[in-house]
Parts: sequence; C-alpha cells; structure tokens
Amino acid sequence: MGALSRPVTARFCDETGWGFGWIQDERLARCSHALRAEGRVWIFDPVDSPGVEERIRGLGEPAGVIQLLDRHGRDSAAVAARLGVPRHQTPFDGVPGAPFDPIPIVRHRFWREVALWWPEEQVLLCGDALGTIAYFVAADERLGVHPLLRLVPPRALSRFAPRHVLCGHGKGVHGDEAAPALEEALATARRRLPAVWRYGWPQAKGDR
Repeated sequence: MGALSRPVTARFCDETGWGFGWIQDERLARCSHALRAEGRVWIFDPVDSPGVEERIRGLGEPAGVIQLLDRHGRDSAAVAARLGVPRHQTPFDGVPGAPFDPIPIVRHRFWREVALWWPEEQVLLCGDALGTIAYFVAADERLGVHPLLRLVPPRALSRFAPRHVLCGHGKGVHGDEAAPALEEALATARRRLPAVWRYGWPQAKGDR
C-alpha cells in the first residue's frame, strides 16, 4: 500500500479479539474501526494513519470499506483503492457478504446516515448518531446523541442491547456499560440538550 493520503497522528483504541479502532489526536477525535468477521476485515470511516495498514492486514483479509455517513468520506476512497476492496457508501440495504444489519438513522438531502448492528458480537456501529467527545455529551453523560438529532433522537437504536457501541467521534463504550449508556442517551436526548449547550459545546470549543 502506498504512502498515506493524509498522514495524521493517531492512537489505537477499542481493542477486542476481533477488531480495533484508531482515534485522531485532534479536537473532533475522529475514530475509525476495523472489525474481523469470519476471517474477513471490514473497515469503517477510515482516516489514514501510520501503522494502521499493518494492523488491518494482521487481523485478516480486507473485505471492504464502509462509510456510515455521507459527510464521513474521510480517506475511505483512498484506503479502499489501496487495499483493493469495494467502498460501500451509506449502505441502507446492507453490505453484500457482511454480517451487519443496517439501521437507517437519517435519510434526506442534507444528511444520510446508517448505523450497523453486528448480532454475533453485539456491536452497534454509528457514524455521527452517537458520540463520546465533549461536543456530544452533557457533563454526566458517557454517551450522547448528536446535538442536531437530540430533538428527534434515533429511537430505532433502542431495540438493541449492545456489548459494544463504536462511534465515529471518540472512544467506544464497552461491556456492561454499553447498553445502559445507550438507553440513557436516547431517553434523555431532548431533556439534556440545554446541558449540552452549556457543557459540551464550550468544552469542545476550548479543546483545540
């Protein structure tokens, strides 16, 4: 694989036996993931970073790059081309050959987003619907709904009880904390919007 299209300093996170994430050292903490299912590796919303290719190939055979949000192009096209795999953009109908169930989040002209559910490992993958960085959360929240979705939160996610919630911004939530954090985030999304304005957004602006 050739030189990185846009080298960015990153650190690994969300480590499991079947995958890992890498998070950018920047204000928006863009987070990408690689997950192995049945020996094949799927890459989600990737940002090029040193050392990632080796980790991906060490995990298994690359199968595809999946873009969960229309504006999360990031380095998806370049990574897919270099790995020699298809790029799947906001796959509302699912990804052929992948074990992920699609969950439509937003589907209109200015915002197209799909989340994915991996039943075998109880993993919920989101682009922007959920996040853990200051921009998304109130002071006492572990996981938060995107501020622009809080008035009409993505209730479709409430039918899942994940063991892992992986986000496009910030580290994921894992283990026994994951399902309660998701339930609370959805249940309090509207009520805590003012708290996000008071806490999350000022924190995000200061984290430059």
